[in-house]
Amino acid sequence: MKFLTFLAAAFITFSFHAQNISGKAFYESKTTIDMDNFGNREMSEQMKQMIAQRMKNFLEKTYILTFNGNESVYEEEEKLEAGAGGGFGMMMGSFAPGAQYKNLKENQILEEREFFGKEFLINDTLANLEWEVGKESKQIGQYLAIKATAVKPIDENDFSMARRRDRDEDAEKKADSTQTEPEDPFEQIEIPKEIIVTAWFTPQIPVGNGPGEYAGLPGLILELNAYRTTILCSKIVLNPKETVEIEKPTKGKEVSRAEYNEIVAEKMQEMRENFRGRGGRGNRRFGG
Repeated sequence: MKFLTFLAAAFITFSFHAQNISGKAFYESKTTIDMDNFGNREMSEQMKQMIAQRMKNFLEKTYILTFNGNESVYEEEEKLEAGAGGGFGMMMGSFAPGAQYKNLKENQILEEREFFGKEFLINDTLANLEWEVGKESKQIGQYLAIKATAVKPIDENDFSMARRRDRDEDAEKKADSTQTEPEDPFEQIEIPKEIIVTAWFTPQIPVGNGPGEYAGLPGLILELNAYRTTILCSKIVLNPKETVEIEKPTKGKEVSRAEYNEIVAEKMQEMRENFRGRGGRGNRRFGG
């Protein structure tokens, strides 16, 4: 009963106080990859460790959410050290968003994307997930955080969610197949149709915002778990003396989400056709 009273009070005061709050929240993001299911079965442990270290710059990042009661921009903190380059860097970077701007009042998200060397600005509506707020709570730093979950649909062309298909299933297919053509690496991966997202938000900071595209809870999201990625808030600066400036991203050709997904689908199909045209002499470790 005490928890429900607290939550009810938070909902009542949410709209009143949100407009008077601004600040910055710093997040540490970490994405994991199942290295035991990465690449070929014969890959040595030393090789797996070397690949994991090389991927670290892309899988562990720090982001800053600059926000007020209605708007926010979420972008990666700049670092001096260079990440892995070449084709590997382009592949990893092509499936990660750049700066993300959200306007809660207008239900809008603007998202910068660089896809295989071309820059796009996706103009879309917010996902508006159907959050289920539970009774579970925990302390994150000095804030009381409440658990909420939602089911998030995944677009079939969102290769940031790609995973290796079950190898036992692949082995059965190969055993039953009489196909003599080279194995298509795109057949080795799959994209889930939906994932469970778990968020921990605090009504003590009554802004309906959070990292990335996530929003819609009665309090700032301090921790978020989505598939293989965990995002944890490490520092918050509320109502700084300096005015918080929130600027919309402008870099790239403006497209809708549907248009961008079509561009990705066409590129993926082109890559498959090129692979087949080379007789299968492609990178068979695509995906992970």
